[in-house]
Amino acid sequence: MLRIITHAALSAGVLVLAGCGFADSRAPVPEFMRMKEAEQPPPEAAPDVKRLVREQIDAVFLATSYPREVQVAPPHRELRGPGWTACVRAQLTSATGTPLGAQTYIVTINGGKVVDRRRAEADDICGTETYERI
Repeated sequence: MLRIITHAALSAGVLVLAGCGFADSRAPVPEFMRMKEAEQPPPEAAPDVKRLVREQIDAVFLATSYPREVQVAPPHRELRGPGWTACVRAQLTSATGTPLGAQTYIVTINGGKVVDRRRAEADDICGTETYERI
């Protein structure tokens, strides 16, 4: 009987001590028991959108769309990530050869590379941006 009580007491003590190891940085425990907050990496410097789009034009537009009069807007910090976004506009041609007119895309830039692109929608800020030719 004494042996069972001893094992139960030791098990309870181990559980209490193990729980202290999982206390986050805001837990109401002494400082030495708290986990350290992860350091955030320094913010990435604003990219040179003109150069990136010029060098990676195939990542933004299909080669068969023959982009011309390509223009870029200044970059903005990504709201949900560490990268940047910028609006890119160009005159494009469809696969059948008919002109599509000016088309606007939002590109996501991370680590100095165009990592994603999507067509700009009406509620995006691309309509109010100032553009420069590349």
